[in-house]
Amino acid sequence: MAHSPAEKECEMPRQHLKTLSVVVPGKLGRLARLGVGVLLFGFPPPALPQSAHPPDRGPSGVPDASGTGSSSDLADQLSYGSISGTIVDQSESIVAGAQIRLTREDQSASQEVLSDADGQFYFADVAPGSFQLTVTSEGFATQVIVGTVGQGQAYLVPRVMLAVATQMMQVTVGLTQVELAEVQIKDQEKQRVFGIVPNFYVSYVPNAVALTSKQKFELAWKSSVDPFTFVAVGAVAGFAHAGDEFSGYGQGAQGYAKRYGASYGDVVIGTFLGNAILPSLLKQDPRYFYKGTGSTRSRILYALASPVICKGDNGRWQANYSYVLGSFAAAGIANLYYPSSDRNGAGLVLGAALTRLGENAVAAVFQEFIVRKLTRNVPPRATTQP
Repeated sequence: MAHSPAEKECEMPRQHLKTLSVVVPGKLGRLARLGVGVLLFGFPPPALPQSAHPPDRGPSGVPDASGTGSSSDLADQLSYGSISGTIVDQSESIVAGAQIRLTREDQSASQEVLSDADGQFYFADVAPGSFQLTVTSEGFATQVIVGTVGQGQAYLVPRVMLAVATQMMQVTVGLTQVELAEVQIKDQEKQRVFGIVPNFYVSYVPNAVALTSKQKFELAWKSSVDPFTFVAVGAVAGFAHAGDEFSGYGQGAQGYAKRYGASYGDVVIGTFLGNAILPSLLKQDPRYFYKGTGSTRSRILYALASPVICKGDNGRWQANYSYVLGSFAAAGIANLYYPSSDRNGAGLVLGAALTRLGENAVAAVFQEFIVRKLTRNVPPRATTQP
């Protein structure tokens, strides 16, 4: 049985009705159906445009921003931060080309960048947490900056001001051999037994620097004009005068003066010949070098040999030609001013020279065992090049 369009509409399920089943011809009918639909159900919602393919969704149902990645990747990207800053010097001028190294508290691999032409630097994709920046640049002191970057934080480092590096210069101030020898001589000239008797020709420094010719003459002069030398010569002349030695000089003040002059002449001539002139020509050291170690026997033998064994200017031990020849030369010269009645030629020269050598050997033994203990201002034996 055929139904009219109105009847077909009446047969549709009620929940799908959008208009009332009233047939109104033409445009008026359509308006009437629309009005009834609005009254019954309100305005229909506008249709949303649909894409051909819905966006991908992650496991949590949150659409991936790229449409292809997972939500965990997106979360990681959102948690990263950045670090940036500017490098300047103390005059506020930019420092280009400075090296900035980023290290993390977890000891992960470090990153390095250089400051650009504006002195700026930038680290991207920095995981949150503590960090350390080490800034280095030629001519500047290294700067270390520490901080903590938060999740997604753009960390701006306060203006980094580099200070000019302090120039550390090590200067070794040393003395020349001549200057060091001069220092050692000055120390020797302070050495006095009981603080009175000069003890200038003894070196308590085993490796003392060799003396120059000038220093050898200066030391001889210093010893010859020392006040105690004049006193000692006066005492020797007094004993000779009292015993009427060199009777050719006679007695009285004149005789004593002649004996005093002869004794002082012996000292000065012997000192300059044996300790200055010949040592300078033969390049030998006129000083006695205190041993102070070893057995008693070895020290006695060392002291007794000192008149005939000496140290050369080259530091090697050798025959003491200077002192031996100087003793004989001084005795020969003395034979010229001693009274003619007391001159016996070679006998006087030989006796005087051997006496001088023997006296020196005995004095060296005393130096080795006794005199040092009585001498003031003895320098440390370890004195070396400053």
